[in-house]
Amino acid sequence: MLTTSDFKRGLVIKLDGAPCLILDVTFQSPSARGANTMVKTRYRNLLTSQVLDRTFRSGDKVDEADFERHKGQFLYADGDRGVFMDLETYEQFEQEEEQFAAVSPYLLDGAEVQLGLFQGRMITVEPPNTVELTVTETAPALRNATATAQTKEAILETGLKLQVPPYLESGERIKVDTRDGRFISRA
Repeated sequence: MLTTSDFKRGLVIKLDGAPCLILDVTFQSPSARGANTMVKTRYRNLLTSQVLDRTFRSGDKVDEADFERHKGQFLYADGDRGVFMDLETYEQFEQEEEQFAAVSPYLLDGAEVQLGLFQGRMITVEPPNTVELTVTETAPALRNATATAQTKEAILETGLKLQVPPYLESGERIKVDTRDGRFISRA
C-alpha cells in the first residue's frame, strides 16, 4: 500500500482496477485550521490512455499496480500492429493498431524500447526520448537561409512528417524528440 506522500511523477498506481501512470502531483495546504492537505494528481489510465484528474486527502492509501518495466526491442510491423520482444524473457508481444500508431513513426526494426507489462500483458511501449532518422524527402536547401524561424517540411524514413530548418537536404541523418515529434539537430 502506498500513501499520498509517496506520490511522484512516473509512479504507477492502481485506481478502479486499472494501472494509472501519475503525470503530475501538486500538494495544497488549506488555510483553515485542522483541514487536511489535498493532493491533486493528473494521471493516465494505461489501459484506455485516458488522462484524468483526481484529488486525494493527505494520508489516503492506494494500491501499487502490478506493473513492470522491461527492456524490449521492436522486431517488425505486421500490418497495423507492432511486434515487440522482451529482452529479459525473449517473449514476443503484439501491440494493437491504436497504440502502435502513436509510436510507429519513431521505430526502425531492431530499435530498443521500454515495455510496460501489467499482469504479464504488454500495455505500453515507450521509445527512447530521441531517435536518429534519415530524411528521405524534402525541398532543396535554400541558399542564404537566415537563422530565423523559417522551416520546411521533411519526410523521414519511417514516414514521419515534421518541420526542419531550411538548410537540411535529403539523405541527412537528424535527431528527433519522440515526446513531441520535433527536430532537435543533425546527427
